[in-house]
Amino acid sequence: MKIVRRKDREIGTHEATELLSSCEYGVLSTVDKDGQPYGVALSYIYKNNCIYFHCALNGHKIENIENNNKVSFCVVGKTKVLPEKFSTEYESAVVFGAASEVQGPERNSALLWLLEKYSSGFVEEGEKYIDKLSKVTKVLKVEIEHISAKARR
Repeated sequence: MKIVRRKDREIGTHEATELLSSCEYGVLSTVDKDGQPYGVALSYIYKNNCIYFHCALNGHKIENIENNNKVSFCVVGKTKVLPEKFSTEYESAVVFGAASEVQGPERNSALLWLLEKYSSGFVEEGEKYIDKLSKVTKVLKVEIEHISAKARR
């Protein structure tokens, strides 16, 4: 379990999951076979205590996950720079878990959830787009083992 250093800024699991639900993008962090960290911004959906995202069939992110499926995923909500205080108001959450590819009905549901989140006004067109690119798209999920979140408001 990861411990938040600033206990006075720690926020609870309920608030952290609300943040995961409301943010538009997050950063997935993986590690390659040589131990080099790699972080990549991506669109995602939070459902059923998992982070779902889609990607190409191969690439650095996929290679890293195949080598070591332990990942972290970070989102940052509202921020406000406080120049006179040399600080920033913020809210953020980091999840830790294992990434894996999903298939079948779960895969289809994840793609529809992503469509509803990012293109809610274009569902019919989006379903056709999903069908067209389905063979060149992977869907992965991060099963959340732990959430760490904090805020300065």
